[in-house]
Amino acid sequence: MRRATRMWSPLFLGPVIIAFTIGFVWPFLWGIWLSLCQFQTTSDAQFVGLGNYIRTFQDASFRYAFGYTALFAVVSLVLINVLAFAVAYALTQGIKGSNLYRTVFFMPNLIGGIVLGYIWSMIFDGVLSRWSTSILMETKYGFWGLIILMCWQQIGYMMIIYIAGLQNVPGEMLEAARIDGATRWQTLFKVTIPNVMPSITICMFLSLTNGFKLFDQNLALTAGQPFIIQPGGTSIKTTEMLALNIFNTFNMASATAKGTAQAKAVIFFILVAAMGLAQLGYTRKKEVQQ
Repeated sequence: MRRATRMWSPLFLGPVIIAFTIGFVWPFLWGIWLSLCQFQTTSDAQFVGLGNYIRTFQDASFRYAFGYTALFAVVSLVLINVLAFAVAYALTQGIKGSNLYRTVFFMPNLIGGIVLGYIWSMIFDGVLSRWSTSILMETKYGFWGLIILMCWQQIGYMMIIYIAGLQNVPGEMLEAARIDGATRWQTLFKVTIPNVMPSITICMFLSLTNGFKLFDQNLALTAGQPFIIQPGGTSIKTTEMLALNIFNTFNMASATAKGTAQAKAVIFFILVAAMGLAQLGYTRKKEVQQ
């Protein structure tokens, strides 16, 4: 059996490896090379060394976007996971119509990000705005508008993962806790949550990476507006997140814009990958082995 597996494995693994190399490995390595070049099209790239990275770290808008995105990712991670777990926990308590509620909560995840952005933009402007200009043109309202949009879209998806985890909690452990006199809250924090840690790990990873990678909703809802003028004459968009900052940099008219944007993209990838892996490593240590 093992000999047959070794004989046929290249036939099945070969196309996957080739597709992965063409679709991910080669574009990633080419992107790193372009981050070290100045170019308008990829065919005329000229090597300039670390100049693009130096300009990236000197760019005040990139530093601001990183801080803004980090704050957004943390706030959205906490709210999405707390609310999604609460909804999942409530829907696994045998309430009437739970299947209908699951469908209703999950439906916003089926709508595209651009469409969601425009929908919520109309809601905020048409229902909540009290000024002649958009309510989203104020930094604090733009931030919380993005948080509300992100929560509305993601809670239903995370809820499904939490429901799957809650349904796998051993009934014997819950029964033993009740027999020992544990309260509902004690059972929740001492038995249920430790056994749902694999689901928490997945949901936290998805929430964290989605928070950092947010682009289309940011573009549709606020487009990074409003902006402030720095003493040197440069402008910073106060609701612009990292992905949108990279996009806007790439489309600037400057001769060095595309190379700088590519350097930002490489740094962006390293940051998100490092934070995602750190979070996975930390939460996996908390998982209970059943």
